[in-house]
Amino acid sequence: MAKTEFKAESKRLLEMMINSIYTQKEIFLRELISNASDAIDKLYYKALTDDNVTFDKDSYFIKVVPDKENRMLKIIDTGIGMTKEELETNLGTIAKSGSLSFKKETELKDGHDIIGQFGVGFYSAFMVADEVTVVSKALGSEEAYKWESEGAEGYTIVPCEKDSVGTEIFMKIKENTEDDTYDEFLEEYRLKAIIKKYSDFIRYPIKMDAAIKRPKEGSENEFEDVIEEETINSMVPIWRKNKSELTTEDYENFYAEKHYGFDKPLKHIHISVDGTIRYNSILFIPEKTPFDFYSKEFEKGLELYSSGVLIMDKCSDLLPDYFSFVKGMVDSEDLSLNISREMLQHDRQLKLIAKNIKSKIKSQLQTILKNDREKYEQFYNSFGRQLKFGVYNDFGMNKEELQDLIMFYSSMEKKLVTLDEYVSRMPEEQKYIYYASGETHQRIERLPQTELVADKGYEILYFTDDIDEFAIKMLMTYKEKEFKSVSSGDLGIDTEDQQNDEQQENENKELFEEMKTVLGDKVKEVKVSKRLKTHPVCLTTVGEVTIEMEKILKAMPDNQNVKADKVLEININHQVFNSLKDAYTNDKEKLALYTNLLYNQALLIEGLPINDPLEFTNDICKVMV
Repeated sequence: MAKTEFKAESKRLLEMMINSIYTQKEIFLRELISNASDAIDKLYYKALTDDNVTFDKDSYFIKVVPDKENRMLKIIDTGIGMTKEELETNLGTIAKSGSLSFKKETELKDGHDIIGQFGVGFYSAFMVADEVTVVSKALGSEEAYKWESEGAEGYTIVPCEKDSVGTEIFMKIKENTEDDTYDEFLEEYRLKAIIKKYSDFIRYPIKMDAAIKRPKEGSENEFEDVIEEETINSMVPIWRKNKSELTTEDYENFYAEKHYGFDKPLKHIHISVDGTIRYNSILFIPEKTPFDFYSKEFEKGLELYSSGVLIMDKCSDLLPDYFSFVKGMVDSEDLSLNISREMLQHDRQLKLIAKNIKSKIKSQLQTILKNDREKYEQFYNSFGRQLKFGVYNDFGMNKEELQDLIMFYSSMEKKLVTLDEYVSRMPEEQKYIYYASGETHQRIERLPQTELVADKGYEILYFTDDIDEFAIKMLMTYKEKEFKSVSSGDLGIDTEDQQNDEQQENENKELFEEMKTVLGDKVKEVKVSKRLKTHPVCLTTVGEVTIEMEKILKAMPDNQNVKADKVLEININHQVFNSLKDAYTNDKEKLALYTNLLYNQALLIEGLPINDPLEFTNDICKVMV
C-alpha cells in the first residue's frame, strides 16, 4: 500500500523532533504513557455526558510489554481509541494534539485534567524505534485500524482486527550503536525505573508482567519462576491527599522514597492552592547539610510535575538561591509547557508559584524560630550560612527579606541570638550594634579589641563565618542601629580617661611618628589606644576593609591583594609603654626592635602571618640577651 506523506512539515522537521527536542531518550516512555492516560480520561469524560457509556475506573489500565527476543516494546491502553480519521489527523499531522483539542472543546472539570498538550510527544518513539505501529479501535466503532511508519518518509493506514476498544503501540527497538545502548529499553528493571521516575502518579494503573520465584507446589526447597502481573506506579500522589489524613511518618516516608536526603526532614510544608493558579506542593527543610551543598556540584530546585507527570527533576526557578536547601515538589495543571514538555516557558504562572513558595518557606522558618527555638538553631547550624549569603548576594537586594532570620553567637547569652533580640536589650546610651570577627568564639573572646566594649557591659556578636562581615556591610543597619566592629577606629564610646589619652597622644606624638617610620606602609598610623585595658597592643582598621575581610579575600583564587588600612594602637597604661618611651629617648635601635616586636605580636593576635618569621625569632633573642 502506498505511503501517505506527513501533512504538516518536511522530513527535516520530523528529524528535528526526533533528534533535537528531547534531551534524554527515556522520555519517550513518559510521553506515550501520558497519551495513554489521556485516552482513558477521554472515555471517562464521554461517560459523564453519554448514558450509554459506563466507566468503572478499576477496569482501565495501561500495560507495558517488553519482548527481548523480537526487540519489540508494546504499550497497551484501554482508552477511547481512534478512528481512521483520528489516526490520520492526530498521527498524520506533526504537532497536532488531539488532547489539546479535546481540552479546549470540553469544559468539564471535576478533578481530572488532560495531560497532553503537544502532538510531538508521540514522535519521541522514533528516538528509540526504527518502526512504530499503532493499532486502535475507537469507542462505538466496529472497525479497527493499523497506522504504521518508519519515520519521516511517511505512514500507512489499513483496516485490521482488534477485539476491544483502545490502542496498542508496537515499537521495533533500534539496534545498539557505539554511542547508544537501546537494549536498556527492553529490560524490565529499566522500564520500571523510568515509569517510577516520570509516571508514578498517573491516576490509572501501569502494569507489567514480572518474573518472580515461588516454592514449587509440594516442595519447600525447590523454586520455580512464575510470571505475575504487577502494578508499577503508586497512582495517588501524597500531595493530593487531605492533610488531615497524613501523618508525620507519611511525609518522612515520601522524603525517603524520593531520595531527597539520607536524613529525616526537620519540617515539612504542605501547600494546596486553588486560586489564580492551581498547584499542590510539598516542601521539606532538611535536618542536615547535603555533603555537596556548598560546592559547585550542588544543584538547587524542586521537582516539577504537570498533572502528576514529572516535567523537570530540578526546577531552579521555583526557589531563590538563599532557600536552595529546600527539597520537594510542585504539581500544577495550569503551567504553560514548551513543545518538548521538558522545560517551562518563563511565564507569569511560574513566577506566581515561586513567589508564593518563597513566602511560605519564610513564614515556616519564622514559626519554627518563634515556637521551637532548639529546632531552629539546629536548622541554622546547617543552613544559616546560606541565609547570610542571601543577605550579601545581589547587592543586598534580599536583605529585608532575611534580616530577621539570621543569628549570631552572643558574648552575653553564650548562644545564638537574632538581631531583634540584640537590639531589644541594648542600653539606651549604646549607639551601635557591636561585633567582633575571628576563627572561633574562644579566640574572639580573648581579642584585646573587645576589652572596652565588654567593660561597658555591651553585648558583642561573634562573627566566625567568612560571609558574616560581608553580609553585615551590605545590611549596614538594623532598626536604625548601625553595625560597628570592635576593631573600628571610632567605637563611639566615651572613656573616663579620654582627656588624659588626648594629652598623652600630643605628648608622645614624636614617639608614635618614629614608630610609624620604622613600620613604613605596614600601618596607616600608630596611636594611643582608647580601647585596651590589660593588653599592650592591638591592630585596628580604618575604612571599609577589616582585617578578617583581608584574610578572606587573600584566600580567594582571584586574590587582588586587597589590604585593610591598619592602625597600631598602644596601651599607654601598660608597662611596655615605659620601655618604648625610654628606648625613644636613649636607644633608637632598641625602639625599632620593640616596634617590630609589638607589630608582629599584634599580627599573631589577629591570626595574620608574620612577614619574616626568622627576623621575628631573632628579635626575640635580642631582647633575651
